[in-house]
Parts: sequence; structure tokens; C-alpha cells
Amino acid sequence: MSAGAPAEVNRFGSSMSGHSKWATTKHKKAVIDARRAKSFAKLIKNIEVAAKLGGADLNGNPTLYDAVQKAKKTSVPNDNIDRAIKRGAGIGGEAVEYQNITYEAYGPNGVALMIEVLTDNKNRAAAEVRTGLSRNGGTLADPGSVAYNFTRKGVIVVTGDGTTEDDVMMAALEAGAEEVEPHAQGFEVVTDASALVEVRKALQEAGLDYESADIEFVPNLKVEIDADTAKKVFRLIDALEDSDDVQNVYSNFDLTAEVQAELEADSE
Repeated sequence: MSAGAPAEVNRFGSSMSGHSKWATTKHKKAVIDARRAKSFAKLIKNIEVAAKLGGADLNGNPTLYDAVQKAKKTSVPNDNIDRAIKRGAGIGGEAVEYQNITYEAYGPNGVALMIEVLTDNKNRAAAEVRTGLSRNGGTLADPGSVAYNFTRKGVIVVTGDGTTEDDVMMAALEAGAEEVEPHAQGFEVVTDASALVEVRKALQEAGLDYESADIEFVPNLKVEIDADTAKKVFRLIDALEDSDDVQNVYSNFDLTAEVQAELEADSE
């Protein structure tokens, strides 16, 4: 999550950028560099797990293919990517063991959160999630009390200058996509989880560039929140994502155009 810019919020309510003002450029750069390093580490973990589950062949392992593409889009060096694939696949004697854990939680004003963790130390991850929640107005929820409001969906973010919604819809809907919506980076294509790879391939065959293709928790019902609550939720998500073990945070909040404008005005 980058810092120092107005918040961009995707349709799932996951904060896409930080909200602090920086006293000095040097301090800002240090924070951005630190966050970039964390981002690299999380992308590398995804590659390792995908290679472990499906093997090192990108053509035969679409999950690995998408993990590698996402890492490349984020400028992870090719050498790091290659080493991660080998570690994950057990090539060269190295081996990795990670646990996937999903925590359910409530944030300020009862906003629902799904927190995806990928860790080699379950106790450390649990402690960091609990600390992030307790210090920022959040609480852990009972299993199932939040998850029922979310469905696993394929989400593809399509980018590219000159790309129109009609271009995206023509390629995506024919391949089985459920909907196409505007996104801060272009357009967002939502699919059934099982159709993600086919829709992604259809977009590529149509010559459309994509930023990411992931399976995400999508809320079935979103709740509108005011600017004050939004700031608190953003701080909570930032705190959770500061943990190396937290891969993704999904939420069910929604922002009206008026609230987004208010947040942008406050950040100037």
C-alpha cells in the first residue's frame, strides 16, 4: 500500500493507498521503500506457494503464471522470481512451508473484514493480527460470523490507454465473466472463481493488458460509511497490512462520491 496520496478505494472496500502527509521527502522515500520491500516479500510468498502446489511450469500452472505476472508488474527482479519458483517447487533442495489462515474481524462501526494470512509461524501471525486490530478499533469475530457475507470471486484489473469498456466487455463476457465495472486503473472484471483463468486468457487473446488476476473475497452486501469512519478503517487496514504475514485485507465498506471527495479534500 503506497503512502502519501489520497485514498483510492476499489469496489471491495480495500484501501489502495496511504493517507498521511509527510514532513520531508526523505522520510517519505524511506517509508515507500519499506512498503515496497514488504510488497516484494508478499509477492514472492505467493509464487513459492503456487509453485509448491502446482509445479514450476508456468504453462501448466495458471496460478503460478498469474503470481509471476503480478510480481513482474510490481517490478520484482526476475532473479528473485526464478529463485522463488525453485524454492516452491523444491528444485535444488530448498523447501518452503507456509500456512494459509483467514481471520474474520470487525472494524470501526462494525465494518466487516476478511484477513488473509500466509505464514511460516502461526503464533506470530496471530499475535500481529490481534495487535493490529486491538490498537486500531478492530476485534476478531467468531468463525463464520463475517465470512457468510463474502463470496470467493475471480477479479481481473484491466489497464491500458485507449481501452474502452466495450472492448473489455466483448472479450470478458463471452468467456464467462459476470460483470465489468470502472476501476481506478481502468476496468475491473468479476468472474466465478472457476472461470478466472479462461476469462484472463480471453482478455489476453483480445490484446488487452491486465494489471492483476486474483481470487478475492467479494462482499455480497456493502455498507456505506462516512469520512470519519473511512479514515479509521484505512488506518486499521494499513496497520494489518504492515505485517509481513498478512497478504490481503478485504472489507464490505462502500464510499459515496461525496465521501470520497471529502477524503480527498482533507488530504490536500
